[in-house]
Amino acid sequence: MLRAGIIGLPNVGKSTLFNAITKAEALAANYPFATIEPNVGVVYVQDARLNELERIYKPKKVVPTAYEFIDIAGLVRGASKGEGLGNQFLSHIREVDAICQVVRCFDNNQITHVEGSIDPIRDIETIQIELSLADLESVEKRLSRLDKKMKAKTKDAIDEFNALTKIKEALDQNLSPRHLEFSEEELKTIKHFNLLTMKPMIYIANVSEDDLHHPHENRHYQKITAYAKEKHIDVVLISAQVEMEIASLEPEEQLTFLEAYGLKKSGLNEVIEKSYELLGLKTYFTAGEPEVRAWTFTNGMKAPQCAGIIHSDFERGFIKAETLAYDDLMKYKTPQAAKENGRVRLEGKDYVVKDGDIMLFRFNV
Repeated sequence: MLRAGIIGLPNVGKSTLFNAITKAEALAANYPFATIEPNVGVVYVQDARLNELERIYKPKKVVPTAYEFIDIAGLVRGASKGEGLGNQFLSHIREVDAICQVVRCFDNNQITHVEGSIDPIRDIETIQIELSLADLESVEKRLSRLDKKMKAKTKDAIDEFNALTKIKEALDQNLSPRHLEFSEEELKTIKHFNLLTMKPMIYIANVSEDDLHHPHENRHYQKITAYAKEKHIDVVLISAQVEMEIASLEPEEQLTFLEAYGLKKSGLNEVIEKSYELLGLKTYFTAGEPEVRAWTFTNGMKAPQCAGIIHSDFERGFIKAETLAYDDLMKYKTPQAAKENGRVRLEGKDYVVKDGDIMLFRFNV
């Protein structure tokens, strides 16, 4: 299951957004550290293809893929040194796949800001500094311990030393190590560190309800998009308060509500789509009378690996994968018609699974 951490300074709208997208009741209060323990909520990923597969296969149940959101308490300046329980909060972020940083882009005298004013770039950079300092401390500690291994000149030690040195140099220059080039061996040696600055990130620009209609007239939003473009980071526009309203509606009502704001999808769906893109994730399906289910896989995975997502035995004893492209099913209307027209294929161990593939795995253990 994909795990994303929602982070930001206190009172930027994190918990309000979290409440909306999970329909949970995380404490949303107007003071720093209203959230101490990370709140965890699971949402199901909306995929219109599941509706079509349900119509065709008429299964007993439909299982979409899930996305876990973790609402992490507000970070403050000095978090990397333990300010505001900072180290505890930073440890929660290390466990996620992607980081969604909520940045406040609205003025409201009734809601205090921990820094005393609204400045999205300052807020972004405050958090980036704290993440960088926390990683720098981890990297420097590890490098000092690598001395003995380096004397033995083992390949693993050299790969780890080279990777960590690159990261340290980038952090020392206030640069993100996310875009550095590493060999496969180097990446393997540093994977277990779960470095915060290496995690994919999205900025979530939280604007007022009024600004949803004309976001580019919002000077804070203008600043964030220009800054993010330089950093090659995606920005998702939301109004946390509006997301709360959307969450309280039935699916049919949600569409009408979104149209009133000139939106095609909710902020939640936009965040999920961007996260999937960032992490190179795709979806394949299994379909039959018992159930229709969506499965998340990493782009480039081969059929046996995708089978292993369901169960390790499927991968271990993989023989073939009966495969039908979703678009072919839509064209021929039924699995039988698609088969009669030669669109159902038997794929082997080297087949690279594609987004939308409907698969039946044959295996023997």
